[in-house]
Amino acid sequence: MIKHFVKKALQEDIGRGDLFYLVGENTRATAQILSKDNGVLAGVVYAKALCKIERIDVKFHKKDGDTINYGECIATLKGKSKKLLMCERTILNLLQHASGIASNTARYAKVLEGLHVKLLDTRKTRPLVRVFEKYAVRCGGGNNHRMGLDDCLMLKDTHLQTIDDLKTFISNAKKKLPYTCKIEIECEDIQFARHAMQCGADMIMCDNMNEEQIDSVVAYRNEKFPHILLEASGNITQNNIASYAACGVDAISSGSLIHQAVWLDFSMKITHKEQS
Repeated sequence: MIKHFVKKALQEDIGRGDLFYLVGENTRATAQILSKDNGVLAGVVYAKALCKIERIDVKFHKKDGDTINYGECIATLKGKSKKLLMCERTILNLLQHASGIASNTARYAKVLEGLHVKLLDTRKTRPLVRVFEKYAVRCGGGNNHRMGLDDCLMLKDTHLQTIDDLKTFISNAKKKLPYTCKIEIECEDIQFARHAMQCGADMIMCDNMNEEQIDSVVAYRNEKFPHILLEASGNITQNNIASYAACGVDAISSGSLIHQAVWLDFSMKITHKEQS
């Protein structure tokens, strides 16, 4: 999957052909990728895969998940100059995009250090790069929520509008779904959260509830349904995430880990060129 993804990414940039191939020299050269930001590195496995395909020798001085600082050399690349220049932007895009998400996730994860709660992403990802972006979340210390519609049945408000009898629906669903498949219900208030638990939900998402409401849901869960997992979601920020975690939920999800991430700034510099 990674190989296919990076080949498509490079082809997007090359188009009908890199014009520099027609006019430039093609000597052996050495290049470095330098960080112009502080953060957490991600995307190394993708950059390595592209370099392998294009026969560029690359040595990363940091690995995915490592902290990086301004001015550091992240990687050294050696190969034909035309190849280095052709792949430059794609390699940098992969690293900058992933590292931005990993760095943003790491800031949230740092707030939760020592607390027994999982930090989750969401399905709010850019089309066709979900696996890539969710990989970056893991590099930053977060966990993935479901990858798509096929690995957990989540009933959101829009789904619930089509269901007349939730208890009967869940009972029938459990007869048809794989044994390992969980059913999560999105709940916007205490009353419906209690109802969803009584109907047989495996997981409850406390969506856009305040801390007082979540405290009540947690207390009810602990007393009546201790096996059910609770997730807080909606309007979660770095400033309030610790307070939500203190309510006793099992996980906190935030789409902003990905969609509010800002790319890190990296650059590639040719440091040596053999004489032609």
